[in-house]
Amino acid sequence: MESLSIGYGRPHQDGAVLDLFTSWAHRTPQAPALIDGEHTHSYAELDRLADTVAEALRGKVGEGDLVGVCLGHSVELVAVTLAIAKLGAVHLPLGPRPGEKRLQAVAEQLRPACLVGEAAVLPAGGERLELELPAGGVLAALTPGEQAEVPAGTHYAVLTSGSTGTPKAVAVTEPALGALLQWYRELIGLGPGDRHSLLIGVSFDPHLLELWAGLTSGAALVVAPEAVRWDSGALTDWWREAGITACVLPTPLGEPILARPWPTGLALRHLFIGGDRLRRPAGPEVTATVHNGYGPAEATVVTTVHTMAPGGDHGAGAPPIGLPVPGAVLLVTDEQGRPVPRGTAGELRIGGRGLAAGYLDPGLTARRFVQAPPGVDGTDRVYRTGDRVVMRADGVLEFHGRLDDQVKVSGVRIEPAEVEAAFERDPRVRRAVVAAETAATGVRLLAFVQTEEDAEPAGLLDAVRPWLPEQAVPSTVRLVERFPLDANGKVDRAALLAAEPQAPVAVAEDGDTPVERTVLKLCRELLGRADLAPQDNFLDSGGNSLAAARLLEALEGEYGVRLRAPLVLRQPDLRAVARLVEERMPSASLS
Repeated sequence: MESLSIGYGRPHQDGAVLDLFTSWAHRTPQAPALIDGEHTHSYAELDRLADTVAEALRGKVGEGDLVGVCLGHSVELVAVTLAIAKLGAVHLPLGPRPGEKRLQAVAEQLRPACLVGEAAVLPAGGERLELELPAGGVLAALTPGEQAEVPAGTHYAVLTSGSTGTPKAVAVTEPALGALLQWYRELIGLGPGDRHSLLIGVSFDPHLLELWAGLTSGAALVVAPEAVRWDSGALTDWWREAGITACVLPTPLGEPILARPWPTGLALRHLFIGGDRLRRPAGPEVTATVHNGYGPAEATVVTTVHTMAPGGDHGAGAPPIGLPVPGAVLLVTDEQGRPVPRGTAGELRIGGRGLAAGYLDPGLTARRFVQAPPGVDGTDRVYRTGDRVVMRADGVLEFHGRLDDQVKVSGVRIEPAEVEAAFERDPRVRRAVVAAETAATGVRLLAFVQTEEDAEPAGLLDAVRPWLPEQAVPSTVRLVERFPLDANGKVDRAALLAAEPQAPVAVAEDGDTPVERTVLKLCRELLGRADLAPQDNFLDSGGNSLAAARLLEALEGEYGVRLRAPLVLRQPDLRAVARLVEERMPSASLS
């Protein structure tokens, strides 16, 4: 009889969240809990700050209330996160600059009881409270009206891209988060004396794993400098200087690290990578244990993991996404939801301990969280991921892409329909179609727009930026008269992409020096833009932090010149980037 594609994680262990932090605050009050540059904050200090914030909000924010947090990595973020947990409220991380219109849309859709952030970020209106925190300038804005229904026991909610044009909010319970943290702490041996990164973007759910893992283990969280988020050289330097022992990285930043010669003298023991498909294994010279994690927000950050021990031979191809974490139940199914034989591709469905309570939208919850098929133990419902996977005979999962139109850009899930809806909010736009194209730097988005009146692509992009996260802003906007249709009468995205101009630039625009020509060649390949010229600006031409990191890697390999991403991104054009390289090269190398 053929084995079916059903996998079970080992029995899970329950774990506390806030209570564990409180325990460490009493046991080791003076131990470092958060290190941010020159400033170190102890467990006792964070506990006092959190109590201060909670007291200011008490009576205005209560159990089950949704609190939107518009803060970046800082002591303020950690204190507010702890205060929300102390109040039994629900933490909704939005990032330090969610965009005025995006924030307004979230506020209207979810109606959180309170928003916390810098004064310039928060919308006008409602009662405002000044929170007593070290840096000052942080406010709470209380919003009137009834909030969206939040499932009982929810610890945090996190936004994912939504096909309706507004984000979906996933509700995760404290038991699900506690069990995940218990597993993660055991996996990497996290405890007092360790230094764990605080690096992942605040609105991206792995951030909650790294933040709470540090606070519940007695370890110290270390805030990553801004430069390390797009520069692998700066990242490894920071690991060494800060004595980082465990780090979580988004795949687009982690993958280049595995391609470089592994740095010496690192205290790093564990590197956890996730958020996108990992295309290369850990090399034999890597001295840290590398974990390739997979999991949607709807299943509490991590569902499967593949671990690569240091110094091992891990093959040459893309690593698998591995085996289920404790308490997880995995099914690979056909279109009718029936488990397929092992070795057969199908849709991954997830159940078990880590399953989220659902969305803050009961109708959407009913469509995506469905009844488990007969014969499956350990779960009565499963989440349909839309991911195409294969379960091998040994139970290990291999990732084979998406079943639908959803794509990942720089490790962040993007629903093209959400981007289209953002364009169509503009009265000048009749219709927008967004398609994904694979370039050397990964997936990039292109927007094809029909307009009611004359409009410039740059102006349309400027109008859409406030509605979208950075990764969802298309690199190119094309104005079209009409859309090609396929045999089913739907817009043919493949035909739109095939019609993209690929004409080479004229020789006169190919650069005046060898370095200029190399910079142009690299940027054309990275951005998928054959028409780039020396006078073009990197960011305006579709460049982002990931493409900048790849450009820096390539330039260092070509010339031995190491540049910092912020400096490169400030240059007015590609000719100026080439000049930076030339200035740092020995004069004999410029011939």
